[in-house]
Amino acid sequence: MTLRIAMWSGPRNLSTALMYAFAARGDCDVWDEPFYAAYLAATGLDHPMRAEIAAAHEGDPARVAAACAGDGPEGRPLFYQKQMTMHLLPQFPRGFMRACANVFLIRHPARVVASYVRKREAPTLDDLGFARQGDLFDEVADWLGAAPPVIDSADILADPAGMLARLCGVLGIPWTGRMLSWPAGPKPFDGAWAPHWYGAVHRSTGFEPAEGALPALEGDYARLAEAALPCYERLAALRLRPGRD
Repeated sequence: MTLRIAMWSGPRNLSTALMYAFAARGDCDVWDEPFYAAYLAATGLDHPMRAEIAAAHEGDPARVAAACAGDGPEGRPLFYQKQMTMHLLPQFPRGFMRACANVFLIRHPARVVASYVRKREAPTLDDLGFARQGDLFDEVADWLGAAPPVIDSADILADPAGMLARLCGVLGIPWTGRMLSWPAGPKPFDGAWAPHWYGAVHRSTGFEPAEGALPALEGDYARLAEAALPCYERLAALRLRPGRD
């Protein structure tokens, strides 16, 4: 029986490194941003490498959703889906989420904005996915009758082994130290957008050190982070911590 793990994140949230950590387990298939091509087709947004993404990935959201509720490409026991919250548009099917263990990966919006604008200028609040993440969290909580797991990227960087062991425990899967490292370079399961977005994680062989002070933002970027802050803080108050129920 396959355990499907849908990790719901915005961009620049440590999401690719966490996908690499699950892939390194050896018992886990991974899928990189399943709905990205469908999202671009539906919105018409001009993202970097748009044509390459459309050519390489499924653009029908119904087909993507059906695949998310199925087995991974290699039929391994775990099927990890790196899901971007903003990609799941309101008109896209959501029933597949009930076939998944849904986890919410968060990061302070000041760090998200500072990282995002190095790759794509002038993001909007919708581009960062905070509000959609909160909506999806509420939807899952409603049918579960309890808050789904939340994990903060800062906590992972501060204690990778402790936080990933905690997450594995919540998911009911064994922890393995193999999740702490991976080979440098591109991966065969990377999305077509990887050459634009994944330079730093391709140079990595594990999680980076804990982050320092929050970056200083000015003008529109500061206002954007401030607008996203309530969404982040609401979920951050519920986040997992090592050794706590």
